[in-house]
Amino acid sequence: MVLAELGTKIQNALGKLNRASNVDDEVLNTILKEICGALLESDVNVRLVQQLRAKVKNAVDDNESTGGNRRRIIHKAVVDSLVSMLEPETPSYKLKKGQSNVVMFVGLQGSGKTTTIAKYAHYYQRKGWKTCMVCADTFRAGAFDQLKQNATKLRVPFYGSYTEADPVRIAQEGVAQFRAEHYELIIVDTSGRHKQESDLFAEMQEVYEAVSPDDVVFVMDSTIGQAVHDQATAFRQAIPVGSVIITKLDGHAKGGGAMSAVAATDAAITFYGTGEHFADFEAFNASSFVSRLLGMGDMKGLLEEVKSTGILDNQEEMVAKLQKGVFTLRDMYNQFQTVMKMGPLSKVMGMIPGMGAAFGDMLKGGGEEEGVKRLKRFIYMMDSMTAAELDDLVPLTPSRKLRIAKGSGCLLVEVEFLLKCHKQFAGVITRMGKSGLLKGADDKSAKRNPHAPKYPPKGGMDPRMMAQMGGPQGMMDMMKQMGGLGGMDPSALMKMMGGGLPGMPKF
Repeated sequence: MVLAELGTKIQNALGKLNRASNVDDEVLNTILKEICGALLESDVNVRLVQQLRAKVKNAVDDNESTGGNRRRIIHKAVVDSLVSMLEPETPSYKLKKGQSNVVMFVGLQGSGKTTTIAKYAHYYQRKGWKTCMVCADTFRAGAFDQLKQNATKLRVPFYGSYTEADPVRIAQEGVAQFRAEHYELIIVDTSGRHKQESDLFAEMQEVYEAVSPDDVVFVMDSTIGQAVHDQATAFRQAIPVGSVIITKLDGHAKGGGAMSAVAATDAAITFYGTGEHFADFEAFNASSFVSRLLGMGDMKGLLEEVKSTGILDNQEEMVAKLQKGVFTLRDMYNQFQTVMKMGPLSKVMGMIPGMGAAFGDMLKGGGEEEGVKRLKRFIYMMDSMTAAELDDLVPLTPSRKLRIAKGSGCLLVEVEFLLKCHKQFAGVITRMGKSGLLKGADDKSAKRNPHAPKYPPKGGMDPRMMAQMGGPQGMMDMMKQMGGLGGMDPSALMKMMGGGLPGMPKF
């Protein structure tokens, strides 16, 4: 997504903390200047940027009196300030499974409301909810057809009318019918407008009073940047908007401004859309979002996604192997086959510490479909391996690697990259297995080195794990090694992947 550029700039600024021999006030001011500049370029309100700068400086001053590590203090202060910028004080409505939840969607025309409704239904459908849709948008031509088409693709029941012009009556009848059939999530689509006309708000209020929704979701287009503040405020004054969904976050540089502006209205952002497909839809959590934005991954989100898709339900043997620290190429082959169930590849890789930058940059060159093709090339290479090679029973010598490359129709440098990825996956996943996370163990029961520091801070990760993953420097070293293996040179490899890797020097 375009917000990745913002994340890269902030990562580069924070990287100066590690490179500086002495983190004095001059280094702090330089870092804050770069971070604030990046936020302003993303259309974040000047007042919010000034507040972030003040919070970081105050945090540094307060903690220095206790003799804390200045590098860690600055890093934590920046992360915490970014999280607080995106996190409203008022929590959003929590849907209650086992009973009917009526959710009413509102928004301006062109914000992607009807498509977002389909994504919303798909999200909860995957989690086992009994969902349905009601089309009360009688203003826009083709609105019912669009909702009907999306519902048919998702195999979700829908209600609407080609002849009835009264949106209030349609909403009432549709909600009453689905309540009687005990649907758990009843989504009501309403009319949008090109601008804030009085009849739009009057109609919204009538529909709201008629169906008495449990939650009102305001769908907002992120491309208008911080102007969403006025839009969200106007809607909240008309009806009690409880949640906000940000759309089109993948196609514009103003996404950061839009998200921070919505949070400033004290409305809770619950989801955000990053593409046109039903799976391009993610639940919003400020800590997880900032963590992924800064390349620190989101292991909690990854674990929840793994559990929700049921990938590990019938893999007791795999979990047992991971708890022993075993993760072979065959295991990775099997997981590549199942990881497709977890949604967009870029989303999954972004949750893995150290992998978001590498894989995200690969996908940026050709989009999600190209990324899936490259994942399939990994599978082709493993198809060309012997059973002993897949089970890590024999070392992969240069001659074996060359045979695998020829047999799969891939480049030698791609085989090397596959092996590097396997090493990184093994490092993270076996850690999850040994700690008991894959069995759902809590922090108290997880096995932990008693001498290890109590990382991570909120929204962060253990720096030792980041070191094990290699980070940008590790990827750079790997590519330099590949340059001498008879494959393509590092710069050509990065071009093939769709650009460079963030934070890496040019060759």
